[in-house]
Amino acid sequence: MHSNTGKSLFKYAMTAKNTFILALVMLAIGVAAELAGPFIARSMIDDHMLAIEQPFNETSIQGEQTVSFDNRYFKRGDRLADGEAKGNEVRILQVGSSFVFIDSAVSDITGKRSYADGIMTLDKKGVITDYPAQKLSATELFSFYKPEIPGIFTLVGWYLCFLAISILMEFGKTYWLQSSANKVIQKLRMDVYAHIQRLPVHFFDNLPAGKVVSRVTNDTEAVKDLFIAVLSNFFSGIINMIGVYIALFLLDVRLGLICLFIVPIIWIWVVLYRKFATKYNTIIRSRLSEINAIINESIQGMSIIRIFRREPQTKEEFENLNNDYMKHQNKMLNLNSFTSHNLVNVIRSFSFAVVLWYFGSAQLNGTGIISLGVLYAFVDVLGRLFQPMTGMVNQLAALDSSMVSAGRVFALMDEPGEDVTDGSMPRYKGNVEFKDVSFAYKQDYVLKNITFKAKQGQTVALVGHTGSGKSSIINLLFRFYDPQKGTITIDGQNVRDLPKQWIREHMGIVLQDPYLFTGTIASNVSLGDDKISRATIEKALEDVGATRILSHLPKGLDEPVVEKGSTLSAGERQLISFARALAFDPAILILDEATANIDTETEALIQSALEVLKRGRTTFIIAHRLSTIRSADQILVLHRGQIVEQGTHEELLAHGGRYYQMYRLQLGSSEVLVSAGNPATV
Repeated sequence: MHSNTGKSLFKYAMTAKNTFILALVMLAIGVAAELAGPFIARSMIDDHMLAIEQPFNETSIQGEQTVSFDNRYFKRGDRLADGEAKGNEVRILQVGSSFVFIDSAVSDITGKRSYADGIMTLDKKGVITDYPAQKLSATELFSFYKPEIPGIFTLVGWYLCFLAISILMEFGKTYWLQSSANKVIQKLRMDVYAHIQRLPVHFFDNLPAGKVVSRVTNDTEAVKDLFIAVLSNFFSGIINMIGVYIALFLLDVRLGLICLFIVPIIWIWVVLYRKFATKYNTIIRSRLSEINAIINESIQGMSIIRIFRREPQTKEEFENLNNDYMKHQNKMLNLNSFTSHNLVNVIRSFSFAVVLWYFGSAQLNGTGIISLGVLYAFVDVLGRLFQPMTGMVNQLAALDSSMVSAGRVFALMDEPGEDVTDGSMPRYKGNVEFKDVSFAYKQDYVLKNITFKAKQGQTVALVGHTGSGKSSIINLLFRFYDPQKGTITIDGQNVRDLPKQWIREHMGIVLQDPYLFTGTIASNVSLGDDKISRATIEKALEDVGATRILSHLPKGLDEPVVEKGSTLSAGERQLISFARALAFDPAILILDEATANIDTETEALIQSALEVLKRGRTTFIIAHRLSTIRSADQILVLHRGQIVEQGTHEELLAHGGRYYQMYRLQLGSSEVLVSAGNPATV
């Protein structure tokens, strides 16, 4: 996996930092609003529901906070105003499911309580105290609760208010987080695609198209899941857990310290999980990439597969990949099953057991060291700790898969690309010179000490057997590669000193098997270049003689072209690529056996058009049919990467060397002799 994936992801996240920060602020506010609930519950229990056991004082002042009982008025001691006279103290205490009224002060209410025959007995570790008491009816008990109702309603109101804030913040957080993630992935995809455009041509020699497509689509989509689902859950989880621990320590420091043991357990869990998951996910993403590659290759070669009846073998190859993919998916499934949220449940149960054992037992024994309200709020808050934890654990698989995918994307972007230079250069004349050029794709030299000159307006033909180095010379001319030795100049300037885009701006090429893009005939001629007008497109097509041949198409220049131009004949595709090269008005024109797929009548048409169009341009022709290059100003005969013969058609025939032999094999000895103007017999 890419070593700095985290840093690279952070850099991309910073491109949408404002919305990410907004989402995190809303998340923090939402968490705070949600965690207000247990504190409100604590206040409701301790300050209102259980506060009935606090001391009451008799008072003569009537009001909303006073209780009328037995023709007397009472008020909670903590609610007496400054300077207000304190009357006799009384207590309301719970015994079992009933409440009793004690008309005196009670110094300590902890201990085991019992009531019988108007006496309440308090047993505290063997020390027994009796208090005269009166059992309260439901109506009498309610009169003591009545002053608490406004406070309870106020707290309920606050709870609803915080709930509304929490819902609003959750919506905002989700919207802005997803919006940020979409923005980041949009930029990432654009950058990946732009980088692919900058990668050197030789990079694609060893990487199938399907694998590149998988990086741009599947892997970036997985990174999108990282930003939307995974980071959302992890950000939410971490902020929730921080909020929960703050709440736990605010409720009770001892309880908070006891619950800190959860953090290292989760950390160790995540580290161990990722150790195994990364290994599996790397293979899974690689297999998915290979599956895409084989599908892409099968679709493109479907006709060959069917003609040679290779369907069973292709299917078997696909099944083997697919089975291996499923095998590792099942390994991930097993890993996720063993490390699912069941562990969270175990930790949660253990935490609750510790808290209830340590504090709850003391409360039940009557020796409570925290209030019931605090205990209730603590258990509530502690329960909320495990919700984000479960969310984080459930996203571990997606986290690891996304990180592996991100690593693959950034590894592709780390591949050295070619610098893209803005601007352009004036159209050069096209005087090309190769001087002692030697070149190797890997180790063995495929071109050795190549030296020749091509002047403006000249036509240079490259002939030779397959592998002799013809295409390599063109690759060097386009600067798809640079030679290891020697220099190549255009108009006296070393091509290494010029940006590649500038050189290529004034070059045109027609391949033996032309590539057409999805669009129309017109868009395939202009390739979407605004500088090429409709009139230029029409003239280019007319000049190569395509107008008559393409006239049968219903929509003319706007006839739709599917990928690779498969609905057009080979000749029609070739004519369109001819028009494309000529529409760009290149100074250097390369024809890679451009007339090989064209019938004799069309070839004659193109040959006559080319004679006019080649004027003023330097034209390089890679030729297999030697009859097409008789008029070339210079013919270079290549053999095993070297120029073994050089001259015009007539000169080379007269020389009687390798070119003569090749020409003889193609046309027959009698025609060779006539062509050479040599009356001798062979």
